[in-house]
Amino acid sequence: MKHKLLFLSPMILSMILSVNLFSLEHQSEKLRILVYNTHGLPEIFSSDNPKKRFPVIGKKTQEFNISLLQEDYSHHEELLSGLANNSLAIRGELGGRLTCPFCTGSGLTSIFNLPKNWTVKVENKTYDTCSGWLRGANDCFAYKGFQIIEITLPNNKKFFIVNTHMDAGRGDSDRASRQRQLEHITSTIKPKTTTEALIVAGDFNLNSNNPKDIKLLENFKNRLGLTDSFTGHKINNKWAILDYILYKQGEDVEFNIISVGEDESFVTEEGPLSDHPALIIEVSI
Repeated sequence: MKHKLLFLSPMILSMILSVNLFSLEHQSEKLRILVYNTHGLPEIFSSDNPKKRFPVIGKKTQEFNISLLQEDYSHHEELLSGLANNSLAIRGELGGRLTCPFCTGSGLTSIFNLPKNWTVKVENKTYDTCSGWLRGANDCFAYKGFQIIEITLPNNKKFFIVNTHMDAGRGDSDRASRQRQLEHITSTIKPKTTTEALIVAGDFNLNSNNPKDIKLLENFKNRLGLTDSFTGHKINNKWAILDYILYKQGEDVEFNIISVGEDESFVTEEGPLSDHPALIIEVSI
């Protein structure tokens, strides 16, 4: 009997080891994602102190695996000063000063605090349309666009994220520009994500109280099969809802939403760190 137990012990240990390896391979990873318009206009156009705000915003990104920022125009170095030493920050298109000396870049910056064995690739795109030089929110002075982020997991499964900031302004020409920008995202990202999971987030400048804007948003969601992660959730009434976190599931990667909401800690003694809410979503994949 003793010899039989000695013979079986290695088999049992092997089975236990196999079960443990299986559970490790299939355990879920949690991601905390921030979506935040940083209100990063030049100081001359700001009524607050962006040089003080931006290092704080940078430090706050250390609490998230992925931070999708917009309006990082004029205080990028201050933002970087607050990041963790191992944070990866990828900035969007800066634009051509020779063709437009008064123009700013895209204002898009994505910051990553991910495990070392995750791979990140970012492709920057500039919109081919804008509305407004001296009116309509002056959008043509910025190289607005979107970032396509491809994240590959250690098991070679991947998913995509789009970080964007679209045309502002409330006029018909502004809305027509936003429509073309949504079409630009759709035509670019749809072929890449036929079976892959996708998150599209940022400042869409689509006002939740404007029927025409919401029609554009619904058409966009339908074309890409996206769901609004904030459906049924409210944020502080002081904010106009212009920012969204949309997602769709993939064949290999699924987003299991743990929580969504506003991080109300994005404040100092002088007030909020931006004129937009800090939207967060926590998912397991």
